Order: sequence, then C-alpha cells, then structure tokens
Amino acid sequence: MDFPRAEPITAALHAAVDAGDTGYVDARTADLGGAFADFARRRFGWIVDPEQVTLVPDVNAAIGEVLQLVTNRGDGVVVNTPAYPPFFATIEGIGRRVVPVSMVHGDPRWKLNLEETERALAGGARAYLLCNPHNPTGRVFTRAELEPLVALVQRYDVTVVSDEIHAPLTLGGAQHVPWLGLGTGAVERGIALTSASKAFDLAGLKCALAVTAHPVMAEAMSRLPEEVPYRASILGAIANEAAFDSGDAWLDAVRDQLDHNRRLLADLLAEHLPAVDYIPPEASFLAWLDCSRLGLGDDPADAFLARGRVALSRGPDFGVEGRGFARLNIGTYPGLIEEAVRRMGTATAPAGGD
Repeated sequence: MDFPRAEPITAALHAAVDAGDTGYVDARTADLGGAFADFARRRFGWIVDPEQVTLVPDVNAAIGEVLQLVTNRGDGVVVNTPAYPPFFATIEGIGRRVVPVSMVHGDPRWKLNLEETERALAGGARAYLLCNPHNPTGRVFTRAELEPLVALVQRYDVTVVSDEIHAPLTLGGAQHVPWLGLGTGAVERGIALTSASKAFDLAGLKCALAVTAHPVMAEAMSRLPEEVPYRASILGAIANEAAFDSGDAWLDAVRDQLDHNRRLLADLLAEHLPAVDYIPPEASFLAWLDCSRLGLGDDPADAFLARGRVALSRGPDFGVEGRGFARLNIGTYPGLIEEAVRRMGTATAPAGGD
C-alpha cells in the first residue's frame, strides 16, 4: 500500500536501530506471541494460546515448510482457484501436487465449490490450502460457508493450512472467522498462518506466525526445522509486535480508506469501463476485475500496460480461471485510482478515440 507507516511501528524500528538491536530474532518470540494473542482477541474474538505461536519468516515460506510436515512427496494439495500465484510454485517446489478447485463466480460474490472440493478430497488430496480472506477475489468466507468444509476435512482426514494474512483488513459488512475458531473438527486438523505484513505494509521485514490450537498440530509444528524461525528478521518481529500492540487506530483509518476506495472504483468503472465486471472486495486492497467483455484476450493487463501505461497483475498467473481478468491494487490515494481507471479506459478506446 502507499500509505505512511503507523507511527508506533516507525518509532519501534527507530528505537531498535538506535539501541543496536539488530541481532537474532529468538529473544522476541515470546513477546510477539502474546502481542498477537491480544490482537486476535480484540479484532476477531479469537482466543490464541501464545505458547502455540511459532515464528516463521513469511506466510508463503511457511506454507511450504508446514506442508512438508503434514504431507508426503507426491501428495495433492487443494487450492481454490483463481489463487495467489506463489502458491503454485511453493507446492510444486516441495514435490507436492496442486489440485485446483475452481471457485464459483456467483452473483453477487465468489463462493467455495464444496462439491468439487469433496471430489478432490475423495480422490486422495492430503491437504487443503485455504486462503481466507481470499486473494485475489477479496472474499471473506462466512461461518456458514466454512462449517461444511470442516465436515469434509474431518470425513477425509485432511490437514488445513489456513492463510489468514489479509484478515486484519476485513472491511465493513464482513467478519473474519478464523479457521481455528470453528471448533474441534477444525483445530484438530488446522494450522493458521498470519502476519502484520499485509495490513501494516511490512512485507519486506520478513516476519510471520504459525498458530495451532491442538496437541496433534502443535506436535507437527515441533518438527519444524530449527533454522526456520531464524530466517525471520529481528526488525520484522519488532515491527509486528508494535503493530499488534499499538496499531489499532492506524489500522481502522486504513480500513476506512480502503472502504472508500472500493466504492470509488465501482463508480469509476461504471463511468469509464462499464463492460468490466467488478465485485467489490470484502477485505484488503486488491480488486479482481473481469475484463473478458473488453475483447482484450486472456491477459488484459498486457493491453492496459502497453496502451495505457498502467500496471495490473496478470490474470492468467492466478490459474486458468484468471483468463480475461486482471488484479488492481487500490491501497493508494483516490487520485491515483482515478488516473489508473482513466488510463485503462483509454487503453480500450478505438483508435482515434479519446
């Protein structure tokens, strides 16, 4: 996002550098687990045991490490597509198979495809990579949607790795339901991954958390190679702790701005690109745009860049379901969103048009 850093985070980082606190990260782990537990209780009503919080370098790296603990080489991992592109490389890079399960492009929002999910699990997939809030569609899945998924993973004895990194940016009208808040069937087979990195714009500082709530899953995490937590950054841990402890006011202001931006985008698209189908995200700063009616082919982002000089994420990178789509970052100022959409409109205009 383009917004200035939260002042408590900036102050904590300056203090650490001034004190020379740039060594290994292990001394900060206990404080960070407690800070996250307090944050989870305040923001989500989620009761987290700080003793079951494990430091990891980032969520995507943790996905690979955790999947190696709970699956075997060659096992299938269910991924809801369209999906965050690094998921594919991470799963394949550890010798597992991506089992894509297409989401339903419903009206008025994207939905989980439980029938296709059951077929994948019955076919032998051993893990389910849940992304909630979902990237790129922006869906925040409700308890009513997640509870049938709990029943499925119980039935087929499948482990769920739940990427909840965008949860702090859940916007008005939606409520994040942590996987580990769904009861016994979920906690017995679930490991949640999270960080302050997306919500507080700290991704480059490298720090995330793996959370468990059951002895079986805690035992799995105890087998994590001991060097993995050391790949996290001491400054990342300090920044995350400050965000969880003192970042609520800043976070609320950013969520208000994102809420304004998602509504602004709807108005701008209606004016400049009415053929683009847009379902406003329920969380975070990503807008998933269906540009298939524009006649720009499988990769409309290429045309927007070449003809309008505005860079969006390429839809096909998110899987075959991303053909004809592009992803726009709206974590910026309204004027830049207005300029981006105006340029996109220009890129689709007939030759000689405005």
